[in-house]
Amino acid sequence: MLYPADAHAPLTSEKWDESRVRQAIHAIVDDAAATYDLDGFWHAHEWDGFQAALPMKNVYCGAAGAAWALDALRRRGHAEGSLDPVTVAQRALDAFRGEPDFMTEEAKLPQRHSALLVGETGIVLTLWRLAPSDELARDLLELVRANVGNPSNELMWGVPGTLLTARALLAATGDDEWRDAVRASEDDLRAGRDDEGLWTQDIFGRQSRVLGPVHGFIGNVMALGDEGNAPDVLARTAVVEGEHANWPPSADGSDSLRLQWCHGAPGILIHAAGYLDEELLLQGAQLIWDAGPLGDEKGFGICHGTAGNGYALLRTFERTGDERWLERARAFAVHALEQVERMPRRYTLFTGGLGTALFAGDCIGAQARFPVLEDL
Repeated sequence: MLYPADAHAPLTSEKWDESRVRQAIHAIVDDAAATYDLDGFWHAHEWDGFQAALPMKNVYCGAAGAAWALDALRRRGHAEGSLDPVTVAQRALDAFRGEPDFMTEEAKLPQRHSALLVGETGIVLTLWRLAPSDELARDLLELVRANVGNPSNELMWGVPGTLLTARALLAATGDDEWRDAVRASEDDLRAGRDDEGLWTQDIFGRQSRVLGPVHGFIGNVMALGDEGNAPDVLARTAVVEGEHANWPPSADGSDSLRLQWCHGAPGILIHAAGYLDEELLLQGAQLIWDAGPLGDEKGFGICHGTAGNGYALLRTFERTGDERWLERARAFAVHALEQVERMPRRYTLFTGGLGTALFAGDCIGAQARFPVLEDL
């Protein structure tokens, strides 16, 4: 079996209606504003706040990610909202510096403060994008430099995340110190690549050659901006059955197959569509469509939910120009918005309704801009 069938659910019968989708996006933004607390931010879902110091502040599932999403939705004309993203981001940074929201297990990671998605870098970067200042830029430079040598070799905590940050600051400033920071991060990331073009991730004392975007190969290639032998690696590691294709979590193929952004075909298609063999692209997209949206256990988010898988269908439309894939992406968006409405609220970027709203907005514009990683 190419995916765990019990993790998926039948697709909604509700049809795409742009006006109703826009109303749903507005409802998500309005709900976020109505439930925001100046000190506690938002109530954390049990999974999001597991073993962490609440409230959640980070980009992945905390207040900084919510600020990022609120700003993006406003900039793209989807929902103005009454909540000021700058205020949210500034208070998230202040709170993080008072008590970081790392999980207990993250204490094993010596360079965790520099993490893009769950550390200080992402929070400072969010605030810098909203209200740039020399002080914030200096803080980011220190965090990026401190992350060189990080053994995790992946995007959530490691050098790929801070390399993306350095590229964004270089593009914005043109300063030589950022050029040097980019070069140092690139050199460090390239040095960890093995003879097969892969990296070994060392996280929480466990080693594995992960393929997906957030913890492995695809994210590293994206950060370097050089596909190299990536098409060959993906062709070699694909698991193909008839008209369907998926990828295991690790290149060594020892783990169970999954079908979500963080592990499996959706993340591969989203970030490798530009160079992935088109037959594999279509086989992966067909598997995502035939499997159907993620069920309620996984939910609606972009990391391991319906919206994340929908982004892969939208990316397939961009690559092929085939309107079927846009229609299918929009069907997933409708389903994900229904899940947001009937399931317990999650006010986060990667696991919650705000990320889902961004996906739905991208379906309106027929352009995939995966949050943070493709919106710097």
